[in-house]
Amino acid sequence: MTAATVQGVTTNHPGSSMNKPVSPETFDARGAAAMFERYRRADSPKPAQWNDTLDLLLAHRSHRNYLDQPLPPGALETICAAAQSASTSSNLQVWSVVAVQDEDRKNRLADLAGGQKHIRDCKLLLIWLCDLARLELLGKEKGRDGAAIPYLEIFMTGVVDAALAAQNAVVALESLGLGCCYIGAMRNKPEEVAKELNLPPNVFAVFGMTIGVPDPAANAGVKPRLGQGAVLHREQYHWDDAQRDAIETLDVVFKDFQKEQGLPEQGWIRQVLSRVRGTDAMSGRDRIREALHALGFELR
Repeated sequence: MTAATVQGVTTNHPGSSMNKPVSPETFDARGAAAMFERYRRADSPKPAQWNDTLDLLLAHRSHRNYLDQPLPPGALETICAAAQSASTSSNLQVWSVVAVQDEDRKNRLADLAGGQKHIRDCKLLLIWLCDLARLELLGKEKGRDGAAIPYLEIFMTGVVDAALAAQNAVVALESLGLGCCYIGAMRNKPEEVAKELNLPPNVFAVFGMTIGVPDPAANAGVKPRLGQGAVLHREQYHWDDAQRDAIETLDVVFKDFQKEQGLPEQGWIRQVLSRVRGTDAMSGRDRIREALHALGFELR
């Protein structure tokens, strides 16, 4: 493992020696260390200001191993309040969440999501929903036209709202010492999930989220991300050498991360391209449009 010093901040991560050092400047040492932990690049940003909230955000990682401990009293309600404090387009609030703690139901949902063990083991499973039923039913009760509800834009609004709410929930639960893991496989069998959760028409399970007290013995590291040269575009989008460098660098350090986590060392490029190689890699999610129509979404 290569030790790298980022302007006075010593970190221990492989792959760091391939990046050139940068010139000294005023920076926050704790922030620089957190940035390096996230990017594993010697040219990672070195912020002049830092705080505990940024520490929490940059230390995020997925937790799939949980202790057999209950959640703190009131944690679910606090998490929900944080989720509801997220931005919502036009204050439509077209999302909902189902909290699942019944062991039998968690097991059935785990089966629908490919048998993921952490769904069975978590103390709380949240299913985040795009919920257009509330507006539709409210309009019918009040005798108001809801002609815009079937349009794709409103469905997208519900998906975006659910994602914004869920990420607020993640920050809240992590501040309480809890850990989580998003479950995209809730979209593998949308109709079966809807039946299990008794979802009305025009409600769709966007993703799940396992929550519990993280097992400190489990090896859950901070997963490196693409350097900002790939994702931060100024004024206009650019496919250029900066983006290619960010991709190639991540491919190297991601293999190191996979080795640390005891995973196959295939790198980032191979992993992501394998996920889009064809419908066989989509685990049933290639029929989402068909499932949405079956669940009442017209998507005009």
